[in-house]
Amino acid sequence: MIAAVWWWLATPVSLVRAPIDPAAKLECVSYAPFRGDQTPLIPSTQISAGQIAQDLARLAKISKCVRTYSVDNGLDQVPELAGKVGLKVIQGIWLGSNRLKNLAQIATVVNLTKEYPGVISAVVVGNEVLLRGEMTAADLEATIRSVKSQVQVPVTYADVWEYWLRNREIYNAVDFVTIHILPYWEDFPIRARNAAAHVDSIRKRVAVAFPAKEILIGETGWPSAGRMRDGALPSRANQARVVSEILDLAKRENFRVNLIEAYDQPWKRQLEGTVGGYWGLIDADQRAEKYPAGVPITNYPAWKLQMGAGLGLSALVFAVGMLTLRRRPWPPRFVSWLTVAISATAAGILLGVAIDKMLYESFGLGVWMRWGGLLAAGIASPLLCAYATMSGRSLPTFLELLGPRPGRTHSWSTVLLGVTLLVTTLIAAETALGFVFDPRYRDFPFAALTMAVVPFAGLMLVNRPQLGLRPIAESVFAGLLVVSVLYIGFNEGPDNWQSLWTCAIYLLFGVTLWRARAAQIPE
Repeated sequence: MIAAVWWWLATPVSLVRAPIDPAAKLECVSYAPFRGDQTPLIPSTQISAGQIAQDLARLAKISKCVRTYSVDNGLDQVPELAGKVGLKVIQGIWLGSNRLKNLAQIATVVNLTKEYPGVISAVVVGNEVLLRGEMTAADLEATIRSVKSQVQVPVTYADVWEYWLRNREIYNAVDFVTIHILPYWEDFPIRARNAAAHVDSIRKRVAVAFPAKEILIGETGWPSAGRMRDGALPSRANQARVVSEILDLAKRENFRVNLIEAYDQPWKRQLEGTVGGYWGLIDADQRAEKYPAGVPITNYPAWKLQMGAGLGLSALVFAVGMLTLRRRPWPPRFVSWLTVAISATAAGILLGVAIDKMLYESFGLGVWMRWGGLLAAGIASPLLCAYATMSGRSLPTFLELLGPRPGRTHSWSTVLLGVTLLVTTLIAAETALGFVFDPRYRDFPFAALTMAVVPFAGLMLVNRPQLGLRPIAESVFAGLLVVSVLYIGFNEGPDNWQSLWTCAIYLLFGVTLWRARAAQIPE
């Protein structure tokens, strides 16, 4: 079963055209040069000319043009370096609420257009500054007209398509209209299979509102990793599909598209969570194309290795159960073997998914500790619960681990199982509260959480203590999880299967904790 599921998960997708095809170069792609720990959020960050030149040399093989957003952090070097490899540049001016910084940006870009007239093909005066509320439409219009009077190339402004429709006066100041259409980030998120049709629909709607000028799609694309929003699922296959279908549409209907973006940008994860860092066509760390020509596109390129690890863990869980029986004089009940089999199968299927999610979603020491701890619990839980199930032991309570000394357990296996339960409980509670109070950029821990919780639930079902008091700590955590599920399910909606899965595991865990019983400690 584990092999069958992984074969299904790794099935390659069929596309109308290759997302990256050197024989049919991209019209343009957004470019930011930051790698590793580099971030524009630290003003002193300066990217070297050598690093930018290396990036642009690779991009020149797949694109005709790059779009930039600023001249800070060394990006003022892009026009010179792009010209050397035959790339055009749509040069950005970053506008904000600081007028002095705006004037410095404008002065630099005006000089660049004069110095590299054959490279800079257009100037974008401001990016989503109306969306951020950092300028009024009147101030923006005046700024655009000021820049337009100083340069000899076409001038535009870039923003989400709704803000163009809300601020139509900007239309008269620009040479062409640049709109951003990001189906994943729409107020009502669009599924990947409908993304290209959505882009086309919005483009035509804006064209009706602004009929006399070109409509450039200045940003569109899809993330390859991150959390679902309604039915919009970030994944490698979905990113490839959306990019492929949009490029095919642009070719058939003859409109220009700038994809976001060239390289994955890890720094964006500080602002937008995991999903913010994975919009690139090229990997941030290896600087390798995500979709090389001729290579099948799948969500799990290393699926054979992941399947093998899962099969190994599953076999180990069964081995623990069988070895435990050799030390017990009684035969196990059928339900005991059934719970071990379910735990082993779930762990075997989900181990590769959980590792994949941990690698993509961990950013910063705290997040690495959280997801690493949950994955460790997910691996330990089926092994320890198999031992406890076959040895007739019940799920320990927190009192046995942390309570008064006379009631604490002295069994090493019970202590390990208790620690695993405690780690899972704390992480489950923390993530559940996160989805209640600050959900927008949080990832759903469905894979590792399932690996950990299913064995706990099975053990509680098979070897539940019949006598004892209901512990307060377990009851509080159970109530917290159940109440959180009610809100999360309503807030995330019925189309988000990651949310529904996670809520189901929270609920199962809550019931498991509620059923706990602790022996009364003699005074």
